[in-house]
Amino acid sequence: MDAKTCLNKLKLVGVLSFATVDRNGNPQVRCISAIHFDETSFYFFTARGKDFCQELLADGRLQILAYTRFKEMIRLSAKAIPAPAAEQAEKISTIFKEQPYLSNVYPADTRQIGIIFEVNDAEIEYFNLGVKPIFRESYTLGAGRLSTKGYLISDRCIGCGKCQNNCPQRCISAGRPYQIQQEHCLHCGSCYENCPVKAVQKRGEQ
Repeated sequence: MDAKTCLNKLKLVGVLSFATVDRNGNPQVRCISAIHFDETSFYFFTARGKDFCQELLADGRLQILAYTRFKEMIRLSAKAIPAPAAEQAEKISTIFKEQPYLSNVYPADTRQIGIIFEVNDAEIEYFNLGVKPIFRESYTLGAGRLSTKGYLISDRCIGCGKCQNNCPQRCISAGRPYQIQQEHCLHCGSCYENCPVKAVQKRGEQ
């Protein structure tokens, strides 16, 4: 699995959930299919008068979520920016050709109310619930940066095994200290809550 494969899976899903935050700090989610993918980025269409557009122009941060029929979750965290003015007409035309239904929504020249945003840099999280143990990895798109998540076991570990016994995915290996297999970890926090000596720490907080 890699970032390019994740983009291809997003393309196959088609309709994606886009999350933003409005001016009052309230979460907002929309389903968007007016999207064009290329090798290293993607573009999407919305209308300039929509709250969605205003939220993106004001801040730009968004998360995109997809769930495949194979029980794969793909989450993309990024900042969307308006595509260059010289590319707007071309990208609108491309998206309308790839998504013919849009001509019923914005017929003829009314599509000019639209604006194209692009995403070039992102963090992509891949999470497969359809395998046992589960599998997760994170990738970067362009200049995207990976965030630190999950748990680790520090040298305070006394080797009691309670973390291992309480792990839903059995992804903790015995040792001093015990080791969490990060690619199979749910990030559920069971090891954290059950460690008697507080040896389990959230990654990035130790």
